[in-house]
Amino acid sequence: MDDIMNDLILILTGVAGSVLTFCTSTYLKQGAVRASALLSLIVALFFHIFPSVCNSYLTIHIPMVFIGASFIGMVSTKTNVNYFHLILAGCLFSIIYTYKDDVFSGYGGALGTIAGIALLTSFGISALFSKNSYISKRFSKLTPSDDTKP
Repeated sequence: MDDIMNDLILILTGVAGSVLTFCTSTYLKQGAVRASALLSLIVALFFHIFPSVCNSYLTIHIPMVFIGASFIGMVSTKTNVNYFHLILAGCLFSIIYTYKDDVFSGYGGALGTIAGIALLTSFGISALFSKNSYISKRFSKLTPSDDTKP
């Protein structure tokens, strides 16, 4: 039960990291780098000063997940990003981070790589199920129209 709760907390942390960084960057006009750095510093300092607030697993991993998810929030507003993308990418980032094992061991930039994978996947999922996508058009042709019903 603790593992499920820890995973849920990390997923919520990933969502918070991506959305809060995007909002701070966009609406508070702080810029992507400053927003990510400021929020990540606050979270990291909090868990450094108060390490006994959560269990040791969360104390170590919450700052890492927040920092990595804040890379997602650094996405440009010119990419037509919306909150669905940010929330989905934050969830995907947290899940990949939790189950990555040593896949990225020895490679620099693991958090950024996972963030990029999560963000591109969220864009792909959104494009896949949009009304203008090739797949949506193909599935709509498979459903019978009102004219063919008896």
